[in-house]
Amino acid sequence: MSEILVIEDDARVRSALARALTEMGHAVRTSAAGMEGLQSALADQPDVVVLDLGLPDVDGVEVLRMLRAVSAVPVVVATARDDEPDIVKALDTGADDYLVKPFGAAQLAARIRAVLRRLDSDDGPDTLTVGQIALDPTRRTVTLDDQPVDLSRKEFELLRYLMERPGAVVPRRDLLADIWQLPYSTADKTLDVHLSWLRRKLGETAQRPVYLHTVRGVGVRIDAPE
Repeated sequence: MSEILVIEDDARVRSALARALTEMGHAVRTSAAGMEGLQSALADQPDVVVLDLGLPDVDGVEVLRMLRAVSAVPVVVATARDDEPDIVKALDTGADDYLVKPFGAAQLAARIRAVLRRLDSDDGPDTLTVGQIALDPTRRTVTLDDQPVDLSRKEFELLRYLMERPGAVVPRRDLLADIWQLPYSTADKTLDVHLSWLRRKLGETAQRPVYLHTVRGVGVRIDAPE
């Protein structure tokens, strides 16, 4: 059983989700507005937050941003917004998954289980190391040459994903699907932008790579420098 907070302004949708998730064995709390939901998330510390974006008092992305400043609770965005920029913005702000209405309660429950499984996988190695980069999955910290590196949530997840597969060329398709939950597109620049930011923070560039190597037309590889 998981404790789930549903932040949804539509009374019918809120009631239907609460009823269905409760029947599946979850403990469910609900909020009809953003700030109320934020306060509930901080006070009740649920296992998962299901967040609508179209809230009456404050936009759901702003709620997500405020929540991420103080909590790492998994967040599944469940909204009618289906434009790619909205999806990318929510995921980059810290959403763990994104579900577009209409959807069934069973699909939502499956997404919640998947998010919790990924969270459980954090009980892996205490520290990942490649060369002089050290990444602690539990504390969510990164150091380079024993100096802290300040990474955004997605930059951290990108680096961790690569460091779990040192020396392997990770396809762009896998990175977009597993980190951003996005379909592969040759025109999608999400990965390129985050890779550029990550490189800069590691003190390298695409022209002069040290750890992060792009294999044109295939993907990305992380290796310790020789």
